[in-house]
Amino acid sequence: MSKKRFSDEAYKHYRYTSADDITEEVLLDFINHHQANQVPRLKELEDYYLGNNTEVLKDRRRHESEMKKADHRATHSFAAYISNFIKGYMMGIPLKTSYPDDDTIDEWLRDVNIANDADAHNSELALNQSIFGRAYELLYRTDETRFVEVDVKECFVIYDATVEMNPIAGVRYVQDVTDEDKYVVYFYTDKEVVVYSAESSFEQLAEIDRTNHVFGGVPLIEYENNKYRYGDFEKVLHLIDLYDNAQSDTANYMTDLNDAMLKIIGNVKMTMDDAKEYRKANIMLLEPSTDADGKEGKVDADYIYKKYDVEGTEAYKNRIRDDILMFTNTPNLLDEKFSGNSSGVAMMFKTFGLEQDRVSKERSFKRSLRNRYRLINNVSEVASEQTFDIAGIDITFTPNLPRDIKAEMDWFTRAGGELSNETMLNQLSFIENAHDEMERLEEESPQAQARESMFQFPEDEEENREEIQEEAGSG
Repeated sequence: MSKKRFSDEAYKHYRYTSADDITEEVLLDFINHHQANQVPRLKELEDYYLGNNTEVLKDRRRHESEMKKADHRATHSFAAYISNFIKGYMMGIPLKTSYPDDDTIDEWLRDVNIANDADAHNSELALNQSIFGRAYELLYRTDETRFVEVDVKECFVIYDATVEMNPIAGVRYVQDVTDEDKYVVYFYTDKEVVVYSAESSFEQLAEIDRTNHVFGGVPLIEYENNKYRYGDFEKVLHLIDLYDNAQSDTANYMTDLNDAMLKIIGNVKMTMDDAKEYRKANIMLLEPSTDADGKEGKVDADYIYKKYDVEGTEAYKNRIRDDILMFTNTPNLLDEKFSGNSSGVAMMFKTFGLEQDRVSKERSFKRSLRNRYRLINNVSEVASEQTFDIAGIDITFTPNLPRDIKAEMDWFTRAGGELSNETMLNQLSFIENAHDEMERLEEESPQAQARESMFQFPEDEEENREEIQEEAGSG
């Protein structure tokens, strides 16, 4: 195995001077490089997430038939455990997107998110970020603006040559559903979408469509997990391989022990056919030989097998497992020391490393989210729909972690503090918008209902309504 699992080219950002300078030849170079250098890494990371750990499943000496040894290949889904835990920690409580300066825009943004099932969509983006170190979403327009998650193995973004690395184009190539030997290539710029047809060899492109769009930016958006675009379990792939091999060796040992080689000491009159029959019957009758004086010789039989150091082997596997979790900042939920104390403060200390990673991941996620809503705003402005200031959007992440709110509130109230109802409602994960909830509470309050009933008059008393309202108001 090489010292470095993936080459530097597997993490390379594609950059060019401008989208106008990207010719079909340059575009083909990017696609071929992506297929040859980046897709293999993405596929291997996907395999590990799915439990098809590639290293332990490779052919080895035990696979050779003449060895006639057990060849168990145990794979362990550490990758799925790590990524699912991090995704749940970040997105288990859906992020909140609000526009506090304008209730109309706030409601409109909520409708856009509901139409696109944004909670599930953001969760899938976070999962792809964790697995592949990157995730992509595509914006498009029908009768409304839509955004969808797209396969990381089929797309990439091209950035300019400045230090800001602004996106200038996006590329998505998918297999033609009518011809598996052909691909459809979509080339997105800030003004148009160009569609090409290509053979699977990607030697040349044939343009088949060209349309304008009004997003005012590249509608293919990349969500980076970190500056290196590393997946969350990628740096411990070798440790996962070690654990797989250790468990596989243990299983092979246990199987081989049942088929251990028999060792017989002594002069025994036994043919090979006799040995086979004894093996089938699971018994062995050994008749010792006699010397010239009629004295019987000594006969002994036992099995030859490698001694198993149970304590040492288990300690080795536990050490690898602990290293995997430690270097990915993933808590071990089966650890009694972890689960024994479930208070919010204790849990926060035990997830301190993960919390540092979460802060970094959230910054990157927010940057791409603001780009999403900036493009949505550009389209809405052209369509004469709602427009807003991107800086006015509040994006709130809530870690999905048990919180000891009762202890915090007890301390706060003992110290003489007071909180508004709206602030307390904001602490509830199932309340999406505290301001709206306050308005609903006001509408449903008994006082409001009584006040409304006071001013409901029969038709024949309509002429007295204004006078009675004035009297009620003065009272």
